[in-house]
Amino acid sequence: MVVLVTGANGQLGQSLQFIAAGYPQTDFVFCDSKTLDITQKESIELVFTKVKPDFCINTAAYTAVDKAESEPEKAFEINVVGAQNLAEVCRDYKTKLIHVSTDFVFDGTKNIPYTEDDTTSPKSMYGQTKLDGEKVIQKTVKECFIIRTSWVFSSFGNNFMKTMLRLGAERDSLSVVDDQIGTPTNAVDLAQALVQIILQTSENPEINRYGIYNFSNEGHCSWYDFARKILEINNINIHVKPIPSSSYPTPAERPKYSVLDKSKIKSAFDIKIRTWDETI
Repeated sequence: MVVLVTGANGQLGQSLQFIAAGYPQTDFVFCDSKTLDITQKESIELVFTKVKPDFCINTAAYTAVDKAESEPEKAFEINVVGAQNLAEVCRDYKTKLIHVSTDFVFDGTKNIPYTEDDTTSPKSMYGQTKLDGEKVIQKTVKECFIIRTSWVFSSFGNNFMKTMLRLGAERDSLSVVDDQIGTPTNAVDLAQALVQIILQTSENPEINRYGIYNFSNEGHCSWYDFARKILEINNINIHVKPIPSSSYPTPAERPKYSVLDKSKIKSAFDIKIRTWDETI
């Protein structure tokens, strides 16, 4: 079985590379944007003709949330046009697509976990382009999984955990937003879940489980709580001050609450999920 991974240099792509050796029966092919540019359909077809993947995990995305407000065309080109290009090639090659999306498709006005069926209403250009990407994929290819996730972190790439560790080593105190609630997602845990979906789909192809699923780690916290736990586990003893979002204005508005309900993915694929704080 051949699994093609786009966006191989991102933190999820690197996390998939980290776990790949644990699945010797699966042939993973990792492509960065230089070897497979999802905004160029010819680039995708060139790789698909050579590799002939059974599955494709699309981790390629424009994820600069604040920059997307001033670069909407670039975000659209990658998150929507790129998603459609990939979906069309997957359809033509009969490749099953797994596409990674985001909690930013929601507006954050709920106070209980979001299910896959809840109404989407993005508050940022990033969230809107990711939602538009979901829609074009669903219109284009039937054999697809869309996995919405949140607050992704790992030892790879750029993320909140690595920023807190760097700032914690440089400063005596930090101010962190405490009125945005969500769930951190360890990228390696997400990678394991994606591979489980592939393995179970391959083993039982007669069962149609395609559709949208939520995945994050269990539990919830604020960015302030997350920062404190990161520093505590790494024995960095500095003062962390909770502040409201209004004291840290950003170009893109974030959902105030974006905890995801994981009941569907746990039931469909029997996936066991760790709590966020035990994955740091």
